[in-house]
Amino acid sequence: MSKVALAVAAACVFALPPMNHAFAWGYQGHRVVGSIADHLLKDNARNQVEKILNDGAPPDGAHNIDLRLAGPWADCVKSVERQADGTFLYKVNKDHLEWEVPCRPFKAERARMVDYAARNWSTCLYLPNGPDKPADGCHNTYHFDDVAIERDHFDRSFQGTNEHDLVAAIGAAIAVLSDKPAPPPFSIKDKKEALLMLAHFVGDVHQPLHVGSVYLDADGRLIDPDIAHAIDPMTATAGGNAIQDQNVNLHGEWDDIPTDLGDAATRELLAAARAVPPSHGAMEEWPANWATDTIRVSHQAFEGLSFQHCMPLSKVQWTVAFDDHIAYLWLADQIKRKQLAKGGARLAEILNTIWP
Repeated sequence: MSKVALAVAAACVFALPPMNHAFAWGYQGHRVVGSIADHLLKDNARNQVEKILNDGAPPDGAHNIDLRLAGPWADCVKSVERQADGTFLYKVNKDHLEWEVPCRPFKAERARMVDYAARNWSTCLYLPNGPDKPADGCHNTYHFDDVAIERDHFDRSFQGTNEHDLVAAIGAAIAVLSDKPAPPPFSIKDKKEALLMLAHFVGDVHQPLHVGSVYLDADGRLIDPDIAHAIDPMTATAGGNAIQDQNVNLHGEWDDIPTDLGDAATRELLAAARAVPPSHGAMEEWPANWATDTIRVSHQAFEGLSFQHCMPLSKVQWTVAFDDHIAYLWLADQIKRKQLAKGGARLAEILNTIWP
């Protein structure tokens, strides 16, 4: 093997990205979205949110839970594991204690996370890692859609969507908060659980690679799964999780938010959020409409990229090259700011509509 080929092979094996979608926006981004919404809530909605989020076990700290702190909850649930005896347990990764930072406010209510994960573990059309490897519960599929970038809008008939995807999960949470039952296959036991879900998933639906995706062949060329009316798993990039840029996958690059934003709303983001146009149509139509908007944004996220296939030890994987990497990073920075502002504005819009 040549030195060049050996280097490519090593790059493909190193830091193999997970195939499930994890921690969209990172916890900082979810806190930013929640913080923006906190600032835009009307009095009645604010009172309802405070009452619901702080019902039950006390928070782990001196302050109440608000939408900012609630935002990461659905990612914290991913620490729940199914044991060999069929029981479920919240497990702290001792090698990565930093992962617990956004989850500390929920320490006193880990039983709720375990219960939610158990109820939403095996009720979906497919298990995230396949029928023979049910390491991750169905609730992990609530965080994303994988609509091909050849599409310009969201439609339930498209490949990469299903009845327990991100759009459906937002709709289920809205239903429960509106005093309606959660549609199957979702199990949402109360309004607190629904609000914790909503605070997270509205953030997810504004991360471009949580809605739009590319499907690639062995030469790194685009494949349209809707032409074949089926997804070949060997072509799926899982929203960029299977595309590496050096030691970071493309999805992870989009999860990171600009460092100057911190983990709360800024003056600039609040101004941008207040300028977001109101959503049209019935509230139940909003999640799909927002997904359409994000699909169109995802076209920009994949513009100017080329891909090369490589074969690691297990999963199919690709590397990415950029026409102009610096220009791409600048554009991504601007897109992220706009999407975070939209997410915060629309989270508040839902809650202000439910509780005017």
